Amino acid sequence: MSAVSTPSGPRAAAPAPHETAPARRDAEATRTAILKAARYLLARHAHADITLRAVAERAGVSPPLILKYFGNKDALFARVMSFDADADDLLDAPLEELGRHMVRHVLASQRDRGADPLVRIAFAPLHGDHGEVLRANFRAQVTERLAARLTGPDRGLRAELAVAGLLGLGVMYGVARGPHLRGTDLDAIADRYGPLVQAQLTPRA
Repeated sequence: MSAVSTPSGPRAAAPAPHETAPARRDAEATRTAILKAARYLLARHAHADITLRAVAERAGVSPPLILKYFGNKDALFARVMSFDADADDLLDAPLEELGRHMVRHVLASQRDRGADPLVRIAFAPLHGDHGEVLRANFRAQVTERLAARLTGPDRGLRAELAVAGLLGLGVMYGVARGPHLRGTDLDAIADRYGPLVQAQLTPRA
């Protein structure tokens, strides 16, 4: 790349956009690995017992890198205890197709990432005061958000029943690791289980 002449002497040309893209990709991959490691540990250990060093070791990074990206342990786990981005993916379908979509999303998360973001709520009792944060976030960001999309009576109850069905499925698939469930194609399970969830979302008149 040639230099650009200026009155005060040569100046290097600005880097092309593609030259910084790998760095951006690496940073995003690092953040994702850190969040995944923190979620994994949060589902298995009390919040107070999890150290940044443990998160760093599982993510394959150094503890100072976690501080660089997230600031401190509280800031990191504030992100981990949020269900907002997970709910974006979970609810990303038209209402008439949402039951099947949510079932498949829960299963695919378990299969592809080894963890289902929703199932984190099952471990809230482990985390003391932080468990209350998990519960509050889950209600606001998942069940209440789902209820707002529904029509008809008892929207809050129906949303909670639909999510309860998803949580039970996620626990059986990812925690109990039911062999028949795990040995069945995801689409086949979604075809069977999706209508059970959909019945709460769009009940018959």
